[in-house]
Amino acid sequence: MELKRVVVTGMGALTPIGNTLSEYWDALLSGKSGAAPIKQFDASLFKTHFACEIKNFNVEDFIDRKEARKLDQFSQYAMVSATEAIADAGLMESNPNLDRIGVIWGSGIGGLKTFQDEAENFFGGDGTPRFNPFFIPKMIADIAAGHISIKYGLRGPNYVTVSACASATNAIIDAFNLIRLGKADAFVTGGSEAAVNQMGMGGFNGLKALSTRNDSPETASRPFDLDRDGFVLGEGAGALILEEYEHAIKRGAKIYAEVIGGGMSGDAYHMTAPHPEGLGARNTMIAALDDAQIDPSSIDYVNVHGTSTPLGDIAEVKAIQAVFGEHAYNLNISSTKSMTGHLLGAAGAIEAIACVMAVKHDIVPPTINHFTDDPELDPKLNFTFHQPQKRVVNVALSNTFGFGGHNTSVIVKKFIG
Repeated sequence: MELKRVVVTGMGALTPIGNTLSEYWDALLSGKSGAAPIKQFDASLFKTHFACEIKNFNVEDFIDRKEARKLDQFSQYAMVSATEAIADAGLMESNPNLDRIGVIWGSGIGGLKTFQDEAENFFGGDGTPRFNPFFIPKMIADIAAGHISIKYGLRGPNYVTVSACASATNAIIDAFNLIRLGKADAFVTGGSEAAVNQMGMGGFNGLKALSTRNDSPETASRPFDLDRDGFVLGEGAGALILEEYEHAIKRGAKIYAEVIGGGMSGDAYHMTAPHPEGLGARNTMIAALDDAQIDPSSIDYVNVHGTSTPLGDIAEVKAIQAVFGEHAYNLNISSTKSMTGHLLGAAGAIEAIACVMAVKHDIVPPTINHFTDDPELDPKLNFTFHQPQKRVVNVALSNTFGFGGHNTSVIVKKFIG
């Protein structure tokens, strides 16, 4: 069978550096850091006192107070970004067949704050179970997709992917595949996460995964820098409308870019550490290139997973050099996590958006916070340090990897009718 083409017709973003798509993109190009001391709780006794939190956000500006109380933060963030993306696409204005529009979302953890609050209430009491009736529906990771579908009456395939930090890219790839197989006309896809709370920070601190650069939060996320000491936890959401090409053209939709390939692999190595030679990362990029039926030399920009961890950054660069060979020196490589922090299950969504915008506007967002070269990294590679770089970006690849050895890559290209 002939596979259908898939295009991006709408996007929405709620991030630590901007609460809308345009704010997010402008902040990326200006090299803005989203890291600051934590405001959602007193972190003074924690090893890490800072995170990349969403700022100037009041959920009641978007969702009725009574309804908002039925949603964990990660679902609230999902609803806000999805609403922006659907409006941006004009998806509901053409009277579409709602049986053929679905929601495939991603979240690595789900309703962590809800779980924390309910556990705190129970264990702080006398043992009498007084649980909120919305406890389970608020906590379960699948519920974000359910809420989006209910709001808009979308009756197509509906679920949430959970693959740690690869979750949103897995969701995007699933949406892409189902559309090109003819199983749906469009999907609301992306991911959301809300883990900046005591359990989230404490858990990742226990793993020694987070930066502890408390004296300089805004420079703590420093991918590829010699003195990187862990990732900076972020929160938020990103949403994309993926749509079958003919369906989009028929309704006169604007088209940002075309999705042309997706790859997935497993490290089969360690619970939390990447394969030291980047084997899984290499395999997922090769799979995405094969799926897109393009040569590695076609890629102009790689938005790396690049979390600012000592092991992960090295392994990913090894994988890039193995896949791209000499062409690696022609690539622009950047880690937008240097600005947003690591949004865990939502990372792939906001980074796919960065790739789409780079392809549309022919400019690559930077990797900020570079101070000292790492001698283990090839200095001839272009990590787009400090400033965005203008160049023709015809094709971009986004990498997202997760605990458990989950690896995903998605490729977007400039739309040509």
